[in-house]
Amino acid sequence: MSRDKLFLYIIIITCLETRNFMKIQLDMYQTLAAAVLVLLLGNYLRKKINFLEKFCIPAPVIGGLLFAIFTCICYTTGIIEFSFDDTLREVCMVFFFTSVGFQANLKVLKSGGRSLIVFLGLVIALIFSQNLLAIGLSKLLNLNPLIGMCTGSIPMVGGHGTAGAFGPVLEDFNIQGATTICTAAATFGLITGSLVGGPIGKRLIEKRKLMDNVPTEDDSLLVEDEEKHQRHTNMYAAAVFQLILAIGLGTIFSYFLTKTGLTFPIYIGAMLAAALMRNITEYSGKGTIHMGEINDLGGICLSLFLGMAMITLKLWELATLALPLVILLAAQTLLICVFTYFVIFNVMGRDYDAAVLSAGTCGFGMGATPNAMANMQAICDRYVPSVKAYLIIPLIGSLFADFINSLVITFFINIL
Repeated sequence: MSRDKLFLYIIIITCLETRNFMKIQLDMYQTLAAAVLVLLLGNYLRKKINFLEKFCIPAPVIGGLLFAIFTCICYTTGIIEFSFDDTLREVCMVFFFTSVGFQANLKVLKSGGRSLIVFLGLVIALIFSQNLLAIGLSKLLNLNPLIGMCTGSIPMVGGHGTAGAFGPVLEDFNIQGATTICTAAATFGLITGSLVGGPIGKRLIEKRKLMDNVPTEDDSLLVEDEEKHQRHTNMYAAAVFQLILAIGLGTIFSYFLTKTGLTFPIYIGAMLAAALMRNITEYSGKGTIHMGEINDLGGICLSLFLGMAMITLKLWELATLALPLVILLAAQTLLICVFTYFVIFNVMGRDYDAAVLSAGTCGFGMGATPNAMANMQAICDRYVPSVKAYLIIPLIGSLFADFINSLVITFFINIL
């Protein structure tokens, strides 16, 4: 071997042993652009691959996970280390959860009747159960209870949005790789919730012969108030201003909340301010909250937030937690099956509607509202529509679940 080749070989070995990576630093604008690229890639792959569309996997998760795998390979082989400026990730997160706060309409909850309120109570019970199971099992496995929280209601009821938001909060408590664990658990939940929902609903319907007593229902209840949700291009500016006002007011709420000595996510004040603005407007009848436009803006911010959260994942941090993570997620799967089959079905009336609600809760309790709707659609296509289920699941999933889940998670984090 020549002297030059030997010298080059020594340099390469030394770089690999000392992990002297070539580092690529992306500023906040480049990070945002990368998030958009993985979002576009995810949209393209979702259209081409039926599996991804069937299980309602979000486009940012698809493209972002591929990018995260790429960066993991680069890191573990010692080729390149990527670093990102996530300033805009936090901005998008706050805007998204502020739009969630605007969904908390108490007038809708009150007008939904007893069934809506009872189901909301069951969802709250599910949120507490997921966290208690995660914490208890993590202690049996000699893990930090906050690691267990990464597989509780944060990724289950919360989905990828809440996972990306609370991951950094848990990392502030020295839980290394919390964001990665939460995101991995949320992806598992999306797929599993979609897989178990249909079979549970089908078994309940056929085993208990529920089709023998299905009444004909009036589907007029499913017609939404179009005036409140109609989009107008000249109203998007007003919607942005309402979001900004809620965020500004939320900083004051957050300031006083921190004086309690408890830990709250950065967006909680903005959520409370948005909910207050929405309900004061609804009950006073003065002013208009542009909900259609706010929903659209919140969806855009969620996509960007998820894109930036996914590309910053450090998958190599999952290596030491692989087996405990499998056990924790298997336990969450068992919980959702037992809870929906025995609790949701029996409390919600032991009828066909209750069976469809059970199937929907599997998707909603381990993934997201679209997964719940997909589960119920599969059941209703096979049998008959369920007006009650189609009314309750979207209202609770879209209007109240994320809001209440954030408060419950904050409670658990502060007592651990």
